[in-house]
Amino acid sequence: MLSIQNLTKTYSSGVRALRGVSLEIPTGMFGLLGPNGAGKSTLMKILATLLEPDAGTAQLDGLNLVEQKDETRKILGYLPQEFGVYPKMRAIDLLDHLAVMKGITSHKERKEVVESLLQQTNLWDSRKKALGGYSGGMKQRFGIAQALLANPKLIIVDEPTAGLDPAERNRFLNLLSGIGRNVVVILSTHIVEDVRELCSRMAIISQGQLLLEGEPREALVKMKDRVWKKIVATDAEREELEKTMKVISTHLVGGQHEVRVYSDSSPGEGFVNSEADLEDVYFFNLSTAEKN
Repeated sequence: MLSIQNLTKTYSSGVRALRGVSLEIPTGMFGLLGPNGAGKSTLMKILATLLEPDAGTAQLDGLNLVEQKDETRKILGYLPQEFGVYPKMRAIDLLDHLAVMKGITSHKERKEVVESLLQQTNLWDSRKKALGGYSGGMKQRFGIAQALLANPKLIIVDEPTAGLDPAERNRFLNLLSGIGRNVVVILSTHIVEDVRELCSRMAIISQGQLLLEGEPREALVKMKDRVWKKIVATDAEREELEKTMKVISTHLVGGQHEVRVYSDSSPGEGFVNSEADLEDVYFFNLSTAEKN
């Protein structure tokens, strides 16, 4: 269990990135949802020992991640949002080098670990290819391979599928799902589908504050029979609904606006009840926080 208590961070610019965030994160895949600028990357960097919080603690099985940085790095696997590689190095050579840095000094053990990870991430056939020739998805899979070195207890992946095409995204999500059974894996993202497909627990943060924590299915139950939708033809009609109702989101469907509204009963003529999805949960919490 990763226990985060009252983490707070304000940058020198005055931006309050985290405002007393507390979370209890069990073994398995945990989704951290939030828009760009919500504070997700700041939280990930603090857990990865790259930033010092102004206040608060984070502990994993008795280890203080904030104060015991050297010990934390030994049990940490981290794939940051911007993951750089040496473009002229072969994948197998760079992974071997990183394994040495992780403390795997035995040549035999290192060879076994590196080959196993390249197989696991489906990069074996491209192991001798220079990393500069890898696609975006292949680089992300290599990033997971290096994050898995030395059997980490905590794995952090920050916006891992941003920019990937649908096929590479599916490969990457399948890979993540396979590693998130016996360790704590935090998936930080603004893509709702990633959390829906992978995570048994989740949290939503915005403007440095925690808005929701729990199981996706519990959040959906709370919105059952309270989501309504209506197709409107004009911007003026959509804007009028936004003024008078709790609009969750709007989507273009065939050139017209589908307006999704939160209401305990039918909000008016033309609305039909719609099954709630995780995107409704996400946008409802964000819009509620903005109005408060």
